[in-house]
Amino acid sequence: MAREIERKFLVKSDEWKALAFKQTHFAQGYLNDISEASAKSSVRVRIEGEKANMNIKSLEIGLSRDEYEYAIPLEEGKQILQTLATGPVIEKIRYLVKVGQHTWEIDEFLGANLGLVVAEVELDSEDEEIEIPNWSGKEVTNISRYYNVSLSKVPFSFWSVDENV
Repeated sequence: MAREIERKFLVKSDEWKALAFKQTHFAQGYLNDISEASAKSSVRVRIEGEKANMNIKSLEIGLSRDEYEYAIPLEEGKQILQTLATGPVIEKIRYLVKVGQHTWEIDEFLGANLGLVVAEVELDSEDEEIEIPNWSGKEVTNISRYYNVSLSKVPFSFWSVDENV
């Protein structure tokens, strides 16, 4: 079992773009309804460039969660997204940016989540120190609506003005 440990931040400026060294298009859809009281995990299929995988994550909100990921054939991944995804498929461009000793992932969302830009940094431990870049804004690690699984149910474009902070 793998344990994912990451922090999430909103992005407040475009300064990071000059530092980006890679970009990849992502499309992902969820295969189960997390709103059911018995739900303990999210199950998704993700197309990442020319690769596909199935991912299972525990529904914990916060710094760390259980995560399992398995490669699947690309064509099967595309078919699953077209026929089995619940809610809209999330699309985004992910950029990689090096800050200190860490590689940050900046996601610029497309479609129904257009306008949302979130930065994530994966850690080796929950108490690991990180350098917070100038372009990083409010930390949203513990706010569930910023998680992709939540964005597939209530996209950013549906949020009220008060929620867009």
